[in-house]
Amino acid sequence: MEEKLILNKLEGVKKRFQEVGRLLTDPSVTSDMDKYIKLNKEYKELEPIINAYDEYILILSNIDDAKRILNEEKDPELREMAKMELDDLHEKEEPMEEKIRLLLIPKDPEDEKNAILEIRAGTGGDEASIFAGDLFRMYTKYCEIKAWKMEPIRITEGTQGGYKEIVTSIKGENVYGTLKYESGVHRVQRVPQTETQGRVHTSAASVAVLPEAEDVDIQINPADVKRDEYCSSGPGGQSVNTTYSAIRLTHIPTGIVVTCQDEKSKLKNLDKAMKELKTRLYNLEHQKYLDEIAHKRKTMVSSGDRSAKIRTYNYPQGRMTDHRINLTMYNLGNILEGDIQDIIDQLIMAENAERLKMNE
Repeated sequence: MEEKLILNKLEGVKKRFQEVGRLLTDPSVTSDMDKYIKLNKEYKELEPIINAYDEYILILSNIDDAKRILNEEKDPELREMAKMELDDLHEKEEPMEEKIRLLLIPKDPEDEKNAILEIRAGTGGDEASIFAGDLFRMYTKYCEIKAWKMEPIRITEGTQGGYKEIVTSIKGENVYGTLKYESGVHRVQRVPQTETQGRVHTSAASVAVLPEAEDVDIQINPADVKRDEYCSSGPGGQSVNTTYSAIRLTHIPTGIVVTCQDEKSKLKNLDKAMKELKTRLYNLEHQKYLDEIAHKRKTMVSSGDRSAKIRTYNYPQGRMTDHRINLTMYNLGNILEGDIQDIIDQLIMAENAERLKMNE
């Protein structure tokens, strides 16, 4: 029964794959670049499913052949070979079905987007700012490993180091789909640099990962945006505090305010600020989708709930614990150097298991 259901779904996918392949050679499509890019993207997304389908069909065909030999063949040596092959094929059949079930789960269209990462110091005073700096360094190292590009949008430094707030855009392949699992409250347990008596303190910083809005995602009425220009502050050369290059945008209907003073150019700051404003407005709607998911799932792995305590970094024990999936690892040094892929992979596996249940 399970096999028949999978094959029925795959037949429908294969028909669509063949149809998209034909459309990609249609002159009316190749002359429309937007349509061509959209179809080409769909073709690439369907291709792994079709490859798995072909492999699955081959396994089922070989199983039928091995069974036929066992039923018809009298030669004991051939029967033994067929039995061994049948055992081997049955071992491959179930994992392939599991792989196909995962491939058939509808993808979150946001996953392929670039992202805006924001880290804010929470409880813990100066130590929280220092920890926010440690988290930013961890993500910077991870982005270097992934060959992603980071661009700061807004930085407020802590008085003793680190950051009270840092907002940066990240561009690359499948950025939001990878980093969305990092949203939430991160806690650190360690002896702060500011502690004189050697006591372990607990501090926190919040991380939010937002899918970056594209121009086609949202349109803003210019009349709804109030723009202020002011002098930049902080490091940045002679132009700081002398030219009105910093930008503050206020979206009047929602009250959302964004600022950018990272660039010396007013136009560049305006462009960055507008992108962030679009992203924040877009995420008002996206959060409704995440809230709906959170109600249906138990793990809330990627619910986007910024108030949820998701992870603890314990320095005395060299331990990292992700509370959503009860994952504990004792390689804190490597993790803080950007080695977080294994954590993300296990979070993805947990979410896929939830999505499989929902899909069934």
